[in-house]
Amino acid sequence: MKGKLIPYRRTAQYYETDRMGIIHHSNYIRWMEEARMDFLRQLGIRYSDLEAAGLVSPIYEVRCQYRHMVRFEDEVTVEVSVAKYTGVKLVLNYRITNETSGELCAEGETTSCFMNSAGKLISFKKEYPELHRIFEGMKDNQD
Repeated sequence: MKGKLIPYRRTAQYYETDRMGIIHHSNYIRWMEEARMDFLRQLGIRYSDLEAAGLVSPIYEVRCQYRHMVRFEDEVTVEVSVAKYTGVKLVLNYRITNETSGELCAEGETTSCFMNSAGKLISFKKEYPELHRIFEGMKDNQD
């Protein structure tokens, strides 16, 4: 991976608001998933290519702490970083920031694993060394 990753950007949509006129909390989790797909793409790993190879990376744990409200049409960025990578498990951290105010709106974390099409856990280190090197490199760059 060459160069710095670009934070994922998005505009809060009206349909994502609730009766209080703020973005409903469930949408932050969706934004984290969108940012995860963008993060992988920037690393040169398209999720559709993983699926075509018979691999999936399901999220099995998610955490999100809400700090400041996001409202309709606010521009936010989602920064993604590798917190932990074991070859089987990948933990990503997320920081959702309002672009205009600079306020930290939410922080989160997802934990995913890697499985083959039969649902068996796999080790990237053993079975996909080229992908393992990419994630190891990201972990090393962020320590």
